[in-house]
Amino acid sequence: MSGTTAPTGEDTASETATSRPRWRRITGSFWFQLLLAFAVVGLVLTFIAKPYAVPSASMTDTLQVGDRVLVNRLAYVGAEPGTGDVIVFDAGDAWDTAPAEEEPLPKAIARWVGEVTGFGPSGRHTLVKRVIGLPGQSVECCSATGQITVDGEPLDEPYVSRDHEFIPGTLDCDSAQISTRCFAAVTVPDDRYLVLGDNRANSSDSAAQCRGGIDDESCWRWAERSEIVGKVGVILWPVSRWSLVD
Repeated sequence: MSGTTAPTGEDTASETATSRPRWRRITGSFWFQLLLAFAVVGLVLTFIAKPYAVPSASMTDTLQVGDRVLVNRLAYVGAEPGTGDVIVFDAGDAWDTAPAEEEPLPKAIARWVGEVTGFGPSGRHTLVKRVIGLPGQSVECCSATGQITVDGEPLDEPYVSRDHEFIPGTLDCDSAQISTRCFAAVTVPDDRYLVLGDNRANSSDSAAQCRGGIDDESCWRWAERSEIVGKVGVILWPVSRWSLVD
């Protein structure tokens, strides 16, 4: 008896694959989905949240060297940084304290990976500090008890871990030897922010070159509004330090 050969499972699968629309074959492929995953991650890092490796001890004890934090890039969309916010920003040329050196290729690649993933070295000009003075505010140090004042009002700063020595009546802003905690009153320019580290005695921040009675506004360094990456929201790593950043 003559007859036709029944289609095998392989034939059926092949016919099904070729009968699907081309766009479905493309979007269902492994390489398309991998590319899509990279694109989604890139969009998240660019517009929503970005991991960042803390490079120095200037924010101790709030942040430790090597902490990986998550920066909220949407925090200042339609809003402005506030006093006490911990921010990440790209520092301008005024923040350079050493001549620029060309990096070896392996180190440059490692830094690029760190900037993208948060695991590895961060950008040479990307810093993390706490906002102390807002545009238009007058900031000065110190009050009679050694506090920073903003528009004449002393700040309560429980987050400061180690400050410059200040002894009222002995080592203060009026003594023969002026305390390095002191700096002259300055008005924060438009679209700029005065930022300091929580580890004041070991922080290269806005006031670092103005302490000790220097009365020269050119010594100030500002975080520019257009260069702010976002607000630090949480410590991601190590697990033992997982916490929100207040």
